Amino acid sequence: MNNKKLLSLYSLKWNPFIPELPTEALLCMPRIEDFVWRVENLVTDGGFALITGDNGTGKSVALRILAERLGRLRDVTVGELTRPQSKLADFYRELGETFSVQLTPLNRWGGFKLLREKWKAHLESSLLRPVLLIE
Repeated sequence: MNNKKLLSLYSLKWNPFIPELPTEALLCMPRIEDFVWRVENLVTDGGFALITGDNGTGKSVALRILAERLGRLRDVTVGELTRPQSKLADFYRELGETFSVQLTPLNRWGGFKLLREKWKAHLESSLLRPVLLIE
């Protein structure tokens, strides 16, 4: 039986077991809604948020929902860092790429300064605070 027939047999629009499942297909429990609402408020006030838990408790799903909701806000850029096992230099390089700042290992201070200036300019031109989600 092919995939489309199997999905229609169970009245499913998407395969629930694929990692690329659209956020609109994810179940958003009240605790996740509350977390997303609190982080959305951090965008205007500034601050830190932490999501922790055991494997399989829905942290990745909560961050996907949060990233999608934050992406709807005006003046908010949501960046995704995809290599959590990277070294510090790789982290900064990926952070620079996410925010369109060219960082090189030969001039770490200059690259860090450019990234910091871009963030400061964003803070001065917008009422929203930068948000960085790291999984």
